[in-house]
Amino acid sequence: MAMRTALRCLSANFSPRLPQLSPAAQLSATRLLWRSGSPRTLSTTSALSTALKFTEKHEWVRVEGGIGTVGISSYAQEALGDVVYCGLPEVGQRLEQMEEFGALESVKAASELYSPLTGEVTEINTELAENPGLVNKACYAEGWLIKMTIEKPEEVESLMDQAAFAALVRVVGLFGFCSLIGWLTHIPQSPALQLPFSFRPFSSLVGK
Repeated sequence: MAMRTALRCLSANFSPRLPQLSPAAQLSATRLLWRSGSPRTLSTTSALSTALKFTEKHEWVRVEGGIGTVGISSYAQEALGDVVYCGLPEVGQRLEQMEEFGALESVKAASELYSPLTGEVTEINTELAENPGLVNKACYAEGWLIKMTIEKPEEVESLMDQAAFAALVRVVGLFGFCSLIGWLTHIPQSPALQLPFSFRPFSSLVGK
């Protein structure tokens, strides 16, 4: 069941035709996921992540006492690279499910953020203004993004659990995620594919 859900999510987010990359582009894509010569492992396992619900765009939400804490998955932060800026909404802003509420920026890329649920923002992680790298270091803990009310509890059940999300990540890996990042980074004038967490070249933001 989890694999079937993952496959449906994958088909909704990827174009069926993928570009052929040169060896140079593939190498650059690999370097994007390396830091100081050490490989980043695209993992999803965490003691903290087992109680979470996930969106197909790689946001997570943890519900406690009627409040949802929202962040991005380990897989997403690893693929994005070292985060240098977190654009978050104002407290009091009301969000619809899957409405864009902000963005994360790394040295070479930007990723939009989407609300996993309908509700009002009650708190933002102010620590990220001075230390955006917390998203990389502790995406399921100190690197959370926002907290929000939950207007429609049934939306929580519509999200993926840990097993379904892990299956999605495994399937995405079969498509060579590194190659996709390399293609988008080195050919920014081409239309961006709909990746699981809406990755697009940082250069596409220049001038906006």
